[in-house]
Amino acid sequence: MFIDTAKIRVKAGAGGNGCNSFFRDNRVEHGKANGGDGGSGGNVILRADKDIYTLLDFQFRRHFKAVSGRHGSSNDKVGARGQDCLIRVPVGTLVTEGGTGCFLRDMGTHGLEVIVARGGEGGKGNCRNREATPGEAGEERELVLDLKLIADVGLIGYPNAGKSTLISKISNATPKIANYPFTTRAPQLGVVRRPDDDTEFIVADIPGLIAGAHEGRGLGDRFLKHVERTQVLVHLVDMAGVDGRDPIEDYDVINKELESFSRVLAEKKQILVANKMDLEAAGDNLKRFREMVKRRIFEISALEGKGLEALLEEITECLTEDRR
Repeated sequence: MFIDTAKIRVKAGAGGNGCNSFFRDNRVEHGKANGGDGGSGGNVILRADKDIYTLLDFQFRRHFKAVSGRHGSSNDKVGARGQDCLIRVPVGTLVTEGGTGCFLRDMGTHGLEVIVARGGEGGKGNCRNREATPGEAGEERELVLDLKLIADVGLIGYPNAGKSTLISKISNATPKIANYPFTTRAPQLGVVRRPDDDTEFIVADIPGLIAGAHEGRGLGDRFLKHVERTQVLVHLVDMAGVDGRDPIEDYDVINKELESFSRVLAEKKQILVANKMDLEAAGDNLKRFREMVKRRIFEISALEGKGLEALLEEITECLTEDRR
């Protein structure tokens, strides 16, 4: 199951109390103060981990608490510091404070760590000839985790346009493929490796969009956010109109949805691909499509693997230019 949003509650450890103690001896009339300080509470830390792909674990565990510091003791002994609570999240997770909506951090790099709740300071013992003090409480807050997949290329298009077939042909991804809409129920990631020019990039297959997707229709805006981080969009159009749809209308609807959802998406570099060119109706539809859409169009048959090399070269060139 792919889960890309979760709410959790985190609580840092409290500081241990300072000790109020005096040295006692038969030869000493007034004992010397020797109470040690309390240990600090543990922090709650988020760490971005490239080996985690979903927020599913947070559906079953929502509360996280670090260990409190130990109390100080006599003979100037300082209490042990509380153990930190380490929470691993997928790379690409956005962290927001639940109560205020304040954006805290984008966990966009593997290994990145951020303290989201700081442990309380330990109390002071009376060894410095002052009253012992209690430890401070640790921070507590609600966090909203929102995952946006990190990929170089995003595949977009109507359901059943052939995106799953394409990503299975050009990458190591193995999505479910069937001849009906909404086969893909969650984003799929695949790594494309081209040994000829020693390039590698990540492709994301986004579940099919339909009219009104930005308002939540179909699988809706839940997955549109996952292409916001991509550098290039590959727009697949079913040129054969297998489901009785018009390719020109499909093209216009998808672009309107991107614009309605985010200006960033609408302005992204887009490679236009005419798929299913192995079918009979595709030729006539392509002629009509070219008259209406004055753009470069890559003709492919994802099923038969035709035209894919030229498409991969264009994607590689666009990524290279963008990285420069």
